[in-house]
Amino acid sequence: MVTYLSTVRSQPSLNKLDLNRFLGLLLWGLILVGVASAQNAKETLVISGTNEGPVVGVGKSVRITGSAQEAVSLGGDVIVEGVVDGDVAAVGGSVILKSGARIGGDVMVIGGSYRSEDPHPNRNPEAMTMMYAGYEQELRNMMNNPSGIFSPRWTSTYLGTRLLVVLFWFLVSLGFTLVMPGAISRGVARLQLTSLRVAAIGLIGLIVLLGIVPLCLWIMPQPVQVMVGLLALLLLLVSGVFGRVILYAATGRWLQRKYLAIGKNSEAVALLLGTSFWVLLTSLPYVWPFIAVFMLILSFGLALTARYRVGWNS
Repeated sequence: MVTYLSTVRSQPSLNKLDLNRFLGLLLWGLILVGVASAQNAKETLVISGTNEGPVVGVGKSVRITGSAQEAVSLGGDVIVEGVVDGDVAAVGGSVILKSGARIGGDVMVIGGSYRSEDPHPNRNPEAMTMMYAGYEQELRNMMNNPSGIFSPRWTSTYLGTRLLVVLFWFLVSLGFTLVMPGAISRGVARLQLTSLRVAAIGLIGLIVLLGIVPLCLWIMPQPVQVMVGLLALLLLLVSGVFGRVILYAATGRWLQRKYLAIGKNSEAVALLLGTSFWVLLTSLPYVWPFIAVFMLILSFGLALTARYRVGWNS
């Protein structure tokens, strides 16, 4: 995975690359993904003549032979043979500028590359080119088949990735257990004795965080916005990791008591069982988004109730 950031301009201008325009175009195109998911990705949308509005291709490439205001392709390439007065963006594809063609605005490519057949391309001298090269085929497949996000393919690569996820979270959980065994034990006790209360607190906390923080970011001065945003992000990250470790430990203990007698007194075996169980649940087609949200709610509730001490009767 390689990231390139190149700028074609004489003097830098922070206001030139308007990411809001790109995000707006991408959001609009993503709304159309569900409608056009059955389209063949090998098809090409050819635009000839004069087009006043933006051109969006979902699951197909876009070829501009005439003129257009803006062009976006989700899951395909943007091939400019004519004139695009505004910006050009491609997700899971590349932007190709043919000889004699012109792009007047900025170029943004995610999961592809920008290529020009002319050594001196006809571009605005103050325009920017932003490329993020990596995961091109994965992004292309996701745009062409959005339902694949909810129904992953059980290939050898996917299974290997899942095993790596199990190993990663097992090592993280083992490290947390060794560093702070008391906090993990109290968290497991809270989850066993007051799981509904923990879930309710986590749900309310997430609603407040996701509802109040954006409002604060909107009305507060910029320095305060940065501080609040970083604190909220840090809280989500810490609670997510801390809560997952507790959830894995509690689940592993429960599996040992109810069904498996392997390593009954081993913390490592319990963590491995719990980690494998939840990674398996988050790999199930169409179910994993709900499992992920459930884990996030419990993790947030466990982090918010970390000060309470309850005896652990394992």
